[in-house]
Amino acid sequence: TLALNPGYPAWSRGAHFAEGKVCFLNLLPENNFLPDLKSVPAEVLRSAKLLWVNYPNNPTTAFPTRDFYEEVLDFGEKHNIIILSDESYTENYYDEPPISILQLKKEGVVAFQSLSKRSNMTCYRIGWIAGDRRIIAAYKKVKTNIDSGTVTFIQDAAIAALKDDKHVRELREDYRKKRDIMINAFSKIGLPNCEPKGTIYLWQRIPERYTSLDFAKKLLEKEIAVVTTPGSWLSHEAHGVNPGEGFIRLALVPPIEKVMEAADKIKRLNI
Repeated sequence: TLALNPGYPAWSRGAHFAEGKVCFLNLLPENNFLPDLKSVPAEVLRSAKLLWVNYPNNPTTAFPTRDFYEEVLDFGEKHNIIILSDESYTENYYDEPPISILQLKKEGVVAFQSLSKRSNMTCYRIGWIAGDRRIIAAYKKVKTNIDSGTVTFIQDAAIAALKDDKHVRELREDYRKKRDIMINAFSKIGLPNCEPKGTIYLWQRIPERYTSLDFAKKLLEKEIAVVTTPGSWLSHEAHGVNPGEGFIRLALVPPIEKVMEAADKIKRLNI
């Protein structure tokens, strides 16, 4: 499995549980947090079966481009690699909506969608997959023997969420306001941010003299008390570098009043 690094940990762990091997593809700011597919070693390509991509990206907030998806599809076709596209944040955008990889091709591709982020239904764990029917049929054989189906009250909630997207637009605007508040707070203490085009996070640079973990601990100090995730916790040492080091991830989920309170504390931070 070729997996993005940093990335949502469950994907690479799933490969390990299946006794597979993982080759991490580093996401670096100089490449707009897109993987360099040309750098994948030949010996890895000979045995690779799966490429996992996730855009809009958790945690880097990077956005996909049509050119990037075309490169991914060419890569998959050339090396006979299945593409899994986690598109859970497709509805979490601020300006132009991102494209889906399925708009370009379905054969050899499966895309995942979820109501967790689209409709603030995190932990309800309901969503859907679309794409290559052969791959989905194989997936169903495993899925139906793990759990028979989603409980009915969650299905009812999902139906209500899909019938009307007014709440999606309201959530999008709420996240935009909270994003801007936090970007302003960090800029006040001299920490720039690559302004996210989407997702529900900030992927925030930190001062060079701190590790990601140390800076996250500093934000947890009593007078600040802002919870973040160290970037190094979301990435692995690969190819001589840990690409999550030097960043923290902030979730923009709390109510706007709490975000404003956190922003005021960050502005007073002595770094």
